[in-house]
Amino acid sequence: MSNKIKVMIVDDSALVRQVVAQALSEDPGIEVIATASDPIFALEKMKTRWPDVLVIDIEMPRMDGLSFLRKIMAEHPTPTVVCSSLAEQGAQATLEALSAGAVTIITKPKVGLKSFLEDSSNDIIQAVRTAARANLKAISRSSSAASAGMPPNRPKFSADVMLSAGPANSAAMARTTDQLVAIGTSTGGTQALEAVLTRLPSTSLGIIIVQHMPEKFTAMFAQRLNSICQVEVREARNGDRVIPGRALIAPGGRHMMLKRSGAQYIVEVQDGPLVNRHKPSVDVLFRSAAKFAGANALGIIMTGMGDDGARGLKEMHDAGARTIAQDEASCVVFGMPKEAIKLGAADQVLPLEQIPGAISAYSRASV
Repeated sequence: MSNKIKVMIVDDSALVRQVVAQALSEDPGIEVIATASDPIFALEKMKTRWPDVLVIDIEMPRMDGLSFLRKIMAEHPTPTVVCSSLAEQGAQATLEALSAGAVTIITKPKVGLKSFLEDSSNDIIQAVRTAARANLKAISRSSSAASAGMPPNRPKFSADVMLSAGPANSAAMARTTDQLVAIGTSTGGTQALEAVLTRLPSTSLGIIIVQHMPEKFTAMFAQRLNSICQVEVREARNGDRVIPGRALIAPGGRHMMLKRSGAQYIVEVQDGPLVNRHKPSVDVLFRSAAKFAGANALGIIMTGMGDDGARGLKEMHDAGARTIAQDEASCVVFGMPKEAIKLGAADQVLPLEQIPGAISAYSRASV
């Protein structure tokens, strides 16, 4: 019996089906068992052989990808990778797909599609492998929004490229009543963030967030959360203040760092190289929080693949911050929290449903 990951590709573009199938065939651990031009054809083929992972488009004839995904997640939950356009309309639809339970995103351009897909073969393989390892119970429990964040096959820089060296808390003030929460997350993170932020009161401490996500998606994601949360949620702009009742999400394609301006905390948003193969990087955010907030911060690392944020959380811990890692059972992918726990970076390991209460308790303790 084959242990290969069985994949079905559902896309109305013959070119996409061909190139994605070719890319996946390069991995000896993956087998493309079928392709289909729309969900109706796919459902017929799935009657005889069910895939381990689905790769689907959003805009398709007869049944759109979003309706297909909702049907699959309701009847036979299956890890799903969304292959979506970066166009604004495509980004909005993809966020809805993530809300319906998709695991991760491959973003594709409107032009130069063939060369893009060929150049991104490693990303496509990584996305499928990530989806195959996803915790479906965690996805179905959250049923909110999953994330992008496939690490490209590029040099792996540390946060040193964005932050100057020196003692982690050299610029941090002594413990004050001006405190904040720093959160880092990746695959499965938009689900987790929705589960946390929607349960926080408008009086919650200021929150700074890095969620691995492509450009164009973070602003829409923030707008969606803002419409359903008591706290204000928006994509961060350079110089934004970190204040109670506000959550700032790092924009896709830009790093976000915490700084102090007089007695106030602000965020600095700027370009730079990939850190841990990501931009924004959780390590960059956490290490800046360790340096400028120290014991005045609560650091939380949640579901995600890889190790981005693990070392940064350890620096926060060593600088006197309270630190939390999400537990394995509630993670879609137990990668980032696992690495942080291994480093001894987490004071507590909590299930997702207990994290909002921990933030509220920390907020009350800071008053």
